[in-house]
Amino acid sequence: MQPFRIHRGRVAPLDRENVDTDAIIPKQFLKSIKKTGFGQNLFDAWRFLDAGEPGQDPATRKANPDFVLNQSRYKGASVLLARRNFGCGSSREHAPWALQQYGFRALIAPSFADIFFNNCFKNGLLPIQLPEHEVAKLFDEVAAFVGYELSIDLEQQIVIKPDATSVPFEVQPFRKFCLLGGYDDIGLTLRHADKIRSYEAQRLLQKPWLTRRI
Repeated sequence: MQPFRIHRGRVAPLDRENVDTDAIIPKQFLKSIKKTGFGQNLFDAWRFLDAGEPGQDPATRKANPDFVLNQSRYKGASVLLARRNFGCGSSREHAPWALQQYGFRALIAPSFADIFFNNCFKNGLLPIQLPEHEVAKLFDEVAAFVGYELSIDLEQQIVIKPDATSVPFEVQPFRKFCLLGGYDDIGLTLRHADKIRSYEAQRLLQKPWLTRRI
């Protein structure tokens, strides 16, 4: 998992409340048994005017010119600004996969659905909860300035605006530790690889019959 320390990126505003995970990555794309390839179908029903199916080349489809991610001023955005209760609905982990694989590294909203919120941290995506009035200000500023960017400093837990003012945010210490180090659940376990190998070797010395096959 890629560590998250300081990230600076363009902001894309998704001015909707209660965006559910089926909107983030529609159900027909969950057929894949791989963990990759979901970014091209992020917000599929909103980004395209035709019905999407797995395996389609996005370049051959008709894009929705009114959707925010299809507008040139937001191309390459890596910070998504949203309204309350983002990520509600089913618990599919494919939702943060799709957001991350599209290119987003951080999400900012007044609130997130609990399971989605947890899944973001497990996949290296930083969900930042800010008060509604702060989020409203950001929406206004993004609309007013083309190419609007934010810097996010996880170590200091601040969102830095272009005018150098900053907005603090909270993050649970263990989640912060994992993001700073780039540790997913497997990575956390592998930090103790030497101890695990030592334990397994000692166990086989004490119980050599465990290696026997029936």
